[in-house]
Amino acid sequence: MDQQALSEMMPAVVELSHKAGDFIRTQVGKVLSADVEEKDRNSLVSYVDKTAEKMLVEGLGRLLSEAGFVTEEDTIENMRAEYTWVIDPLDGTTNFLQQIPIFSVSVGLAHHSEAILGCVIDIMQGQAYYAWRDGGAWRDGKPIHVSQKTHLEEAIIATGFPYYSPDDMARLTNIFMQIVSNARGVRRLGSAALDLAYTACGRFDGFYETTLKSWDIAAGVILVREAGGTITDFSGGGDFIMKGQVVATNGHLHDQILHILN
Repeated sequence: MDQQALSEMMPAVVELSHKAGDFIRTQVGKVLSADVEEKDRNSLVSYVDKTAEKMLVEGLGRLLSEAGFVTEEDTIENMRAEYTWVIDPLDGTTNFLQQIPIFSVSVGLAHHSEAILGCVIDIMQGQAYYAWRDGGAWRDGKPIHVSQKTHLEEAIIATGFPYYSPDDMARLTNIFMQIVSNARGVRRLGSAALDLAYTACGRFDGFYETTLKSWDIAAGVILVREAGGTITDFSGGGDFIMKGQVVATNGHLHDQILHILN
């Protein structure tokens, strides 16, 4: 699929993602405790996640009938193909359930294992971040770019912490303390997709997190790259989806953050 084909597909992906986000927004404050399931420790799901995912799967399936799907909520059989939609219908479910207005829709398209198109909807802001291979990165029709800060002491860095990996916590706490000590500030939003989108548009100067899933980052990866940023795993390699590790920066700060991580 060439750049023109991706460009022509992008508006339909944004529209479908907005529709899912609009549905989610109508459900804020309406979900009862009886509607919530705990998939794993601190990993929650409700009918809202599942309904939004079904909306996305149905619409995206019409856009590219030969594509496979990898989805968080398993509303369709997960199957990779040459082209695969990678979907998180509600990234930040805990925030949503607590009515903390920071959650998103994340839709990525991968060719084999390479992200080639992505859309992240900042649901409560009503903003769409999107990018496609060689097409640049955009927010609501305007181009976005990573920040130009060159020193960590000037930077705002975002991160997240794994709920289900206590063995990593000592190392991650040490890393966090070093980042806090050296950066201007650290933020923890609770939506990796938004962390990546905000890095792409320069709100954050960098982001790192581990034990992520492919649907957390599939859209954000192409956003950061097309916005001029750098994205790797913690060792500086490109195996971030398999390892579940992401370091995304404006490029200028990348080596400084990798030095702390390692």
